[in-house]
Amino acid sequence: MTPAAKRKAVSHLIANHGMSERRACKAIGGCRMTVRYNSRRPDDAFVRERMMMIARERRRFGYRRLLVLLRREGHVVNHKKLFRLYREEKLAVRRRNGRKRAIGMRAPLAKPLVPNECWALDFVSDQLTDGRRFRVPTVVDICTRECIGLIADASLSGQRVVRSLIGSSRIEASRKW
Repeated sequence: MTPAAKRKAVSHLIANHGMSERRACKAIGGCRMTVRYNSRRPDDAFVRERMMMIARERRRFGYRRLLVLLRREGHVVNHKKLFRLYREEKLAVRRRNGRKRAIGMRAPLAKPLVPNECWALDFVSDQLTDGRRFRVPTVVDICTRECIGLIADASLSGQRVVRSLIGSSRIEASRKW
């Protein structure tokens, strides 16, 4: 039971049943200090109103960004207090939708009908017994499933791969790169 609800219950018992404050507090199991407490919290109407105005303008801003904007305007606001006001006004940044995925079946890729029409390039790596690694770029003709070129080396730059592909007689003849 919240303190506000306890205050309300005690005031009901006092007004309707003629109980004393002490007896009413004992009946509901509350403390008399809770009933007598008067909040000294300052009026937050202006901060609340300004926060709502900014939130309507900037829908993607959360309470932290609103705090920065309010402080720039000269309002002295604690981040915990602003978060409480933000929640009381039922503000929240709406969650974005997830990634859209393809619906249904995709059209299959067209298979090449003649050799040297389309190639696939991939890298294969392995390790020697002494721990050194090497990479091998493989070029495969998709129509015939024939390997057109292999280059094995410990370090391959992009320029070296392109140079070896252009230098290959079969690829140079068809000029599909």
